[in-house]
Amino acid sequence: MQLPANTFKAAIRNGDTLIGCWLGFASNNVAEAMAASGFDWLLIDGEHAPNDPRSAIDQLRALAPYPVHPLVRVVEANVALVKQYLDIGAQTLLIPMIDTPEQAALMVSATRYPPQGIRGIGAALARASRWNQVPDYINNANDEICVLVQAETALAMSNLQAIAETEGVDGVFFGPADLSASMGYLGQPDHPAVRQAMLEGLQTVRSAGKAAGIMMTDRSLAKMYVDAGAQFVAVGIDTNLLVNAATELASHFKTRP
Repeated sequence: MQLPANTFKAAIRNGDTLIGCWLGFASNNVAEAMAASGFDWLLIDGEHAPNDPRSAIDQLRALAPYPVHPLVRVVEANVALVKQYLDIGAQTLLIPMIDTPEQAALMVSATRYPPQGIRGIGAALARASRWNQVPDYINNANDEICVLVQAETALAMSNLQAIAETEGVDGVFFGPADLSASMGYLGQPDHPAVRQAMLEGLQTVRSAGKAAGIMMTDRSLAKMYVDAGAQFVAVGIDTNLLVNAATELASHFKTRP
């Protein structure tokens, strides 16, 4: 049994553009239904959705047979949580609310076994090593971990160059909703000042040799950010997709004479 290669990490290092979608229902059935829809990656959200390691592991298993890469967003930048999510088999983590290069460096360290980092060693209990059935897991795991950090405050944007240049950070993801609030434009993720900050941020991240990502469900704006250099772009959320489709369907029949 071989350690799975991190195809997402390889692709963004190759300069590829990857299109993804959020999973917020905390359901392995929804995850599997979405797995064959054609997205390059799907994110299991543990920050704003009701996920924890137990529900995340079910979704990782549901996605495993399909040609889509799972990302997991933890609820906070917490060393112990990072260890748990790595041990259940997540290889690509999205860490929210990273404001400084020191925070970014700590999260990188949390994903690496010593001496490169501080990840606790418990592979015999871990799905990641298939319970010690992956040969030499602890000596090879570091190479397949992908660390993505979120820049979503004015402070993060002021530290963006240093965050992006942090060794071991593979990409920086921009959160328009939180960033707009931090900049004084609550509920206005497409405010011109917010848009300009993110466009400049994309270039800062790319100039540091790292991948830049963004959440943008507006199709024309998502394309604009791709054209501006965003490599991993979330263009939908499963909850919104269902609610919007259900609302449109109900409206179609209820408004007919």
